Amino acid sequence: QSYCIRLQHDMYFLTSNSRLNEQVVDKIILQLNRVYPQILTDAEAEKFRNPKASLHVRLTDLLKHLQKNGERHCQEFYRALQINAEHLYNDLPSRKILKTTDPTMIDTDKEKCMLNDRGPVFFLTCFSAAAGFALFWYCCDPDTKVLGRARRILGFSPIIIGRHVRKICMLYLEDLSRN
Repeated sequence: QSYCIRLQHDMYFLTSNSRLNEQVVDKIILQLNRVYPQILTDAEAEKFRNPKASLHVRLTDLLKHLQKNGERHCQEFYRALQINAEHLYNDLPSRKILKTTDPTMIDTDKEKCMLNDRGPVFFLTCFSAAAGFALFWYCCDPDTKVLGRARRILGFSPIIIGRHVRKICMLYLEDLSRN
């Protein structure tokens, strides 16, 4: 979508309900005049900053002037609006349309749900099952050296697996070593 068409859609939003105050409009005009003098000449900037005319009329005239002068002028207006009134820039109707219709953008809320639909309980269950299987496989080896190493590991791991579970595993290992 071109910037001129976007500006045409956003014109009512920008000029209604005093969304832009006098100071912000003056900052935008000064930025278009000083930073980009080819966008607004000094005479045009004076005309749009005239305090005798109402803000609504000046803003409407500025937007029509920018649309008449072409795509680059409208683009620089959007850049100036983003710099001087970012909250208003993000609320523009054309921005909301662009956010919802862009097929290349990934909707992070939807992606977040897709990645985390199982939740933390599922992760903990899978992790516990894998850790239990690994511990069982490690402890069921008939080699007695392995049992000694397992006993040392379990002896120093009350923080990892809790004291009650550690005692049960130690009793199990002692029974295996007697057999």
